[in-house]
Amino acid sequence: MEFEFEFDWEAMFKSIPHLLEGLPYTLMISFGGLAIGFVLGIIFGLLSINKNRLLSWPATAYIEIFRGTPILVQVLFIFYGLPDIIGTSVNPLVAGIAAIALNSGAYISEVVRGGVQSIDRGQTEAGLSLGLSRRQTFWSIVWPQAFRRMIPPLGNQAIVSIKDTSLFSVIGVGELVRQGQVYIANTFTAFEVYFAIAVLYLMITLSLSLLLRVIERRGLVSV
Repeated sequence: MEFEFEFDWEAMFKSIPHLLEGLPYTLMISFGGLAIGFVLGIIFGLLSINKNRLLSWPATAYIEIFRGTPILVQVLFIFYGLPDIIGTSVNPLVAGIAAIALNSGAYISEVVRGGVQSIDRGQTEAGLSLGLSRRQTFWSIVWPQAFRRMIPPLGNQAIVSIKDTSLFSVIGVGELVRQGQVYIANTFTAFEVYFAIAVLYLMITLSLSLLLRVIERRGLVSV
């Protein structure tokens, strides 16, 4: 029995306009969630290194829970489980953004913690010796140096979160993969369509990677 397969380039190119209808949702979920996740990451990252255990323990618990469970389980809980608690349904787009925000926030918290702790304590002592308060020393001296070191891992987390949006087709978000599934159901060209989806994701992540390299070459990132 012979098996022959011929890649249908025409079918792939025809699918692209349909797939692009899901691109705004992919980008909205990714960057909307990452923006919120960055704020959460700063807050919980700084709380996790606070000497007050009443502040550091809850932050550590949040980080471990969302780093230790799959994002697919998290979005399913938000979309299907949370309505039982709050008594109302959750919009799929909102659920996707929330999942990216909470998940990326936990990982960004660790990036923030590591970045801040990587700065030599002598920097803090120097700021205090100049008459600055601890808060002024942190935001004027420690944070700018730490943030430069955070940029590469933050970029990596952004790429991971963009790829994670492909999982949200399970809750009906009309992103790239969901649009592809709908198109495949009508055309039965699964291989070509999924190949096109992979290329689109690759173009997005490569563009972000190139942007990060430009930033590094211009010396904006401390190695």
